[in-house]
Amino acid sequence: MDRHRARGRRARPSRRKPLLYTAVASAVLVGATAAGTVYVKAQAHDGPAVVSSAASASSSPSPAVSEEASVEPVAEPSVDRDALLAKALRSVTVAAGAKTSVAVLDVDSGESAAYGDAAFDTASIVKVNILAALLLQAQDADRRLTAREKTYATAMIENSDNVSATALWASIGRADGLDAANERFGLKDTQGGDGELWGLTQTTASDQLALLRQVFGDDSELGAASRSYLQGLMGEIEADQQWGVSAAADGSRWALKNGWLARSTTGLWDVNSIGRISADGHDYLVATLSNGNSTQAMGISLVEAVSKAAVSVFQDTAED
Repeated sequence: MDRHRARGRRARPSRRKPLLYTAVASAVLVGATAAGTVYVKAQAHDGPAVVSSAASASSSPSPAVSEEASVEPVAEPSVDRDALLAKALRSVTVAAGAKTSVAVLDVDSGESAAYGDAAFDTASIVKVNILAALLLQAQDADRRLTAREKTYATAMIENSDNVSATALWASIGRADGLDAANERFGLKDTQGGDGELWGLTQTTASDQLALLRQVFGDDSELGAASRSYLQGLMGEIEADQQWGVSAAADGSRWALKNGWLARSTTGLWDVNSIGRISADGHDYLVATLSNGNSTQAMGISLVEAVSKAAVSVFQDTAED
């Protein structure tokens, strides 16, 4: 059980960073009805230009004149994964007042898709970010984690222990330390929570996908040993927390971290899940966020349904 209950978040205008809009199609799913209402904002694509010239004729007799038509080569149309993801999510039932966002990457092809660019509370998925920041700081200092830091890290990731998270949050310098690490990790829309409220760190699904790339990809600020260490902990999540993005896996090959938080101001639940899964012979990085859930169970069901839909976008077009 995630015991980090949130108090009211103090406004910090000086630290708030505006969300950056990416150049991919995006949408926000809002559960205004039983089936949800989808708003899609898509990038326009201009079709290829076709240029041709024809022979001209005069009224007076003259030798025949002909010109070959000039046509620009037409590129093969690319698959619009964002549009396919938006379409797939129409079948996901979202309760009134709930919202969700997801980003997914096919590790083998390098293709990705994103749905939604709103900011969400991280709840306990920020624990991956905290440990990544600690490992980066240790690398910079050319040192290994201490025995105590490893004990905290294991409990924080595998058991989602909040006391351990608070201790390591302090070790990295709280929000300032997290934000500094995230600048190097390429997270542009994530802001650490006030004081000890690490669970109220704000993030987007696309930023969480960027974090997963740092943890599981070779092109990373984290060294191989740091990545392997964090991956190992995410693969040993305790049994009652093995839900979320792992629902999209077709076996036991997954590594994840979940977050769940009942907001004290509304009684509604933030439920999030991030990680790496394997399905149909492909590996995927998936980050699924949600808020406004009336119960934790409903939030888990939503996150799992969204994660499955996101991965299906790549599976359904694998033979195209």
